[in-house]
Amino acid sequence: MPYRKNFGDLPKENSKLENSKVVILPVPYDGTSTWGKGADKGPEAIIEASANMELYDIETDSEIYKKGIFTAQAIKEKRSPELMSKKVKGEVEKFINMDKFIVLLGGEHSVSIGTIKAHAEKYKDLSILQLDAHSDMREEYLGTKYNHACVMARAKELCPVVQVGIRSMDISEKKNIKKENVFFAEQLYNRTNWMEKAIAKLTNNVYITIDLDVFDPSILPSTGTPEPGGLDWYKVLEFIKKVSENKNIVGLDVVELAPNKNEKSSDFLAAKLIYKILSYKFTKS
Repeated sequence: MPYRKNFGDLPKENSKLENSKVVILPVPYDGTSTWGKGADKGPEAIIEASANMELYDIETDSEIYKKGIFTAQAIKEKRSPELMSKKVKGEVEKFINMDKFIVLLGGEHSVSIGTIKAHAEKYKDLSILQLDAHSDMREEYLGTKYNHACVMARAKELCPVVQVGIRSMDISEKKNIKKENVFFAEQLYNRTNWMEKAIAKLTNNVYITIDLDVFDPSILPSTGTPEPGGLDWYKVLEFIKKVSENKNIVGLDVVELAPNKNEKSSDFLAAKLIYKILSYKFTKS
């Protein structure tokens, strides 16, 4: 069933597939999350919140929606995370081959595996930038390698990974992380010199995966596994803007929103974050 609104509640001329540079691809999957459930409601909540955004971006003096933003049908696959990842990969490949910029909306973080695989096959000089509270580097968890706790272990099998905002991990993950490519949250507090160091670790083509728990729960509480000590709005934006200025962002996913009917600010933050990143991407000089 299609959502009541497309992303941004755009008019038809700005939301038809043939007229759009951007495709929003919802994946309302919550099959492997292990604490707070509800991430399957995230995509719809983001799209609903996006209808209330102003479409003029002050910072970039742009109206990126005029580039066209198409909202695709949601991917519905609940049988297993492996099948879900396969289906996501196929859909992403379809849109990549149409020369679209894909923004995948989760769902929990395992939805990213399929789209990362599709982008890694398309862009040979690719690195993954992960903004997240958790390293997600377990080899296997609860009987599957496609668990949300394993997503970056699968990503690093395909291309280099740079991790930003990490502040929670299991000791078993230490062997999987590349310490010089991990920028722990405690090292970022009240500092900005880390940004250039992180960007230097990235290749020219960058895929960004954002688990919304990278933000401090004081500004984004509606997520399945909130962790104290997260990043704030302006630090995340400053960093992503610098990435966009120095690298070619080729794809994006935003995951792990677990909406709360009594707390809409998290939904709106996620929608606004996507629009800001699109504004940086498509006004890049």
